[in-house]
Amino acid sequence: MMQTRTLGHSTIEVTTIALGTMMFGAWGNTDVDECHRMVHRAIDAGITLIDSADMYDNGVSEEILGQALRSGGQRDRIVLATKCGNPMNGDLSKGGLSAGWIAQACDDSLRRLGVDHIDLYQMHRPDPSTPYEETLGAFQALIDAGKIGAYGTSTFTPEQITGIHDAAVRLGMTLPTSEQPPYSALARGIETAVLPACRRFDLGVIVWAPLNGGWLTGKYQGDLTDTSSRAIRQGDHFDAREAAEWQAKHDVVDALITIGADAGLTLKQLALGFVIDDPTITSAIIGPRTLEQLNDLLHAGAPVLPAGVRDAIDAVITPGRNINPKDAG
Repeated sequence: MMQTRTLGHSTIEVTTIALGTMMFGAWGNTDVDECHRMVHRAIDAGITLIDSADMYDNGVSEEILGQALRSGGQRDRIVLATKCGNPMNGDLSKGGLSAGWIAQACDDSLRRLGVDHIDLYQMHRPDPSTPYEETLGAFQALIDAGKIGAYGTSTFTPEQITGIHDAAVRLGMTLPTSEQPPYSALARGIETAVLPACRRFDLGVIVWAPLNGGWLTGKYQGDLTDTSSRAIRQGDHFDAREAAEWQAKHDVVDALITIGADAGLTLKQLALGFVIDDPTITSAIIGPRTLEQLNDLLHAGAPVLPAGVRDAIDAVITPGRNINPKDAG
């Protein structure tokens, strides 16, 4: 049985492990049938939250996910989450959080997913050029039209989280439900101010990169030979081999492997257990590229951390610290 938690102040129940679909399509896996099997496998394993975004492979990820849900007749078994705001295919005219773009982006996502509503619709990144009032008005219109059930933010600063909340209160509109920040044992920056803001406003927290792009699977402790790995494909974010942060992460992961082994946990179990150990965190998104990777992560699960393990992790990497500042998203 998958553990479930309530998403913030809402009545939405989700599993503490969610499936992310960023790897569906040209960004990761172009085998559509395998991507469909991954969706079905995740749902059969009990996962109830599946997360996507319109920009993932310029909409292809949403299309693949929608096809999988229809082929398995499983739409009603999941909380379907997606995002808008990041430019589509790098086109700045097809992004942002203006009222016009939000309305169009939502209709486009509904069409690609093949559904009549999105359970959780998220602002993928902040848009400083658009007033909160305009953005909130657009999301409220989508709620009133039944196109979305709830809305949230992703990778917003504490000040922006506060600004969105306060504007919604002032305008008498539906309050945001969630925030989706990066979080892992190697990237703990949100502990300083983002998580306290989420607790203050009773927001659900759905974290991305809980395995830090594969670092917390242990795959980068040896020589890199897998050119499909995210550390190679997204080197600027997940520390290309020559980056100074590489050795720092390598050393910390070595220490975490030892901590996990002493507690009877694999590195993956330690990493996922660490994230879910904080009750503020509602769910952690795993984003496997292949069915084999998904099965491996499902087998690992997110066990409860034994007593003393979190203190041991804190001694290796200070709470609130990101080893690589770019991991702040």
